[in-house]
Amino acid sequence: MNFRLATATLILVLAQSVAGTAIAAAGIRQETVQFAKGASSADIEGQLKGDATVDYVVRAAAGQTLSVKLQKTNAQNYFNVMPPASQGSAMFVGDSGENYSGVLPADGDYIVRVYLMRPAARRGENSNYTLTVGVSGKALTPTAASGDALIPGTSYHATAKIKCVSAFETTPRECDAFVIRRGFDGTATLDIPGSVEKRSILFVQGKPTASNAMARDALTFERKGDVTIVTLGESERYEIPDALITGG
Repeated sequence: MNFRLATATLILVLAQSVAGTAIAAAGIRQETVQFAKGASSADIEGQLKGDATVDYVVRAAAGQTLSVKLQKTNAQNYFNVMPPASQGSAMFVGDSGENYSGVLPADGDYIVRVYLMRPAARRGENSNYTLTVGVSGKALTPTAASGDALIPGTSYHATAKIKCVSAFETTPRECDAFVIRRGFDGTATLDIPGSVEKRSILFVQGKPTASNAMARDALTFERKGDVTIVTLGESERYEIPDALITGG
C-alpha cells in the first residue's frame, strides 16, 4: 500500500468530517430535490455568500445513475456528493471543477453539498449558480422477504465474516458484511461497517459494479475459486464469497 496516499486520503476525510461538523453547527440549509412529473432531472438556481452551504437531498436507488452539473459565477464554487448516512466522507469532491456521473451502490438519500472554498468564503465572496441534478436508469429492487428471508429487524438478507483490509487500515482482518439481495443472479448490495464510514459495494449479476468510495479510488476485482476479491484504490480489499451474494 502507498502509505503517503493512504495518509493523504485519511487527512482529507478527517478534514471533511471536521468541516462538516463545523458547518452543521453553523447550520446548513437543506433542500429536497423534486423532479417534475415525467422528468428525470431538475435545474436548481441558487446563491451562496461567504460560508453559506446548501445540501440538496436526492432520493435514489441502487443501480441508478446520479449526474450532477454545476454552472457558477464564482470559480471557487464547488460541490461534493455524499452517500446515504455519510459522517463526512464523500463519493466525489468537486474541487477539480469537474461534473459528476456515477452508478449508485445503495438505496437512500444522497446529498449534493454546494459551497464556496474556504479562502473565498472568508473573503465574503458570493456566487450565483445553476445546479442540474439527474437520476436515470432502473432501480434494482431488493428481494422481498417472502422470497428471501430477512435478518429480523433489518433490511438485510444475510450476514457473514469476510477477510478485509478496510479504509485507512493496513492489517488484514475479519469484517462483518451484510447483504441486500436484489435477485438470485448475483445482484446485491454489500454493506461493510468500518471505523470511519460504512462501505457499500454493488454487484450486478455477480460482478462488482460500483461503490460509495471516492470516485478516484478505482474499483477492480479478481476471482479466486468461489471468492471475488474487490480492491478499491490502493488501500481497501474485500474477499467476498459467492454464497453471501447469491444465497447459495
